[in-house]
Amino acid sequence: MSVRPGTVVSTWTMDCFAGRVRSTSDLVSEVCDPRFLNPQTGPFYVEGAEPGDTLAVHFRSITPREAQGVSTTVPLFGSLTATHFTAMLHEPLPERTWVYAIDTAAGVVRYDALDSPYQVDLPLDPMHGTVGVAPALGEVRSSLTPGDWGGNMDTPEMRAGTTCYLGVNVEGAMFSLGDGHARQGEGETCGVAVECAMDTVLVLDLIKGAPPTPWPRLEDDVFIMTTGSARPLEDAFRIAHSELVRWVCELTGLSSMDAYQLVSQTALTPVANVVDTSYTVVAKMAKTYLKGATVMSGMHGRLREP
Repeated sequence: MSVRPGTVVSTWTMDCFAGRVRSTSDLVSEVCDPRFLNPQTGPFYVEGAEPGDTLAVHFRSITPREAQGVSTTVPLFGSLTATHFTAMLHEPLPERTWVYAIDTAAGVVRYDALDSPYQVDLPLDPMHGTVGVAPALGEVRSSLTPGDWGGNMDTPEMRAGTTCYLGVNVEGAMFSLGDGHARQGEGETCGVAVECAMDTVLVLDLIKGAPPTPWPRLEDDVFIMTTGSARPLEDAFRIAHSELVRWVCELTGLSSMDAYQLVSQTALTPVANVVDTSYTVVAKMAKTYLKGATVMSGMHGRLREP
């Protein structure tokens, strides 16, 4: 679909298993084709988008479409098991599936243990794990991979009320999204959040003539945020924090060393994922420390208005 900048898009996404995992007896290795995991909605061609521009994506609402979500363990996937990258001689962890009841009206997600009579309600916190544009240099990348184009960053910060800024690499940007999570802990430790299909309303707009956006940035009413995706985890940390230092320099006019010092004393660092083909780290700073600096030409404030 081709859309003009400023367009409000009401769309939907499938869950990362394309709806094939429905009950505790469904195992990913048996019911899913690994070539088609994490399906995306899009791409959306944004008219006038050119390499060097920044695409602004503001999430107005992200709502689970169904009354349940699922989570699983997948053989050779997750942060606390042997993987293809961390090879071990012992057997993979058991493959299991958990089903979560979702009560959108009450704003809760119900955890049901498999091996014990244990239930607990968790806050509903819908987000999109995968948000991105086409990569540079004509590359084609798996939707399971995050990078400087966005992709499968799996950060809980990508919730309603957040604006995501993505550097445009190709004509039209070619924006896509998917991988809805009813909620997710930071790090996505087992590799799978509470996966569910989503109904999403977002606004797409363009920023032209501004400094480039080399890595995805986020903004909400309180924070500016930068991301880095790499392995090992400390390199993702370094990317996110060096990008935050550069952004603070742009916004305040501080020298790089002064910005480095300010970031060092104020940054929060939620770990988005430690499971994907590259890990993602977020660095965030409260906008109060920017003393009223205008962020991304005021785009977030404009897009959040009805």
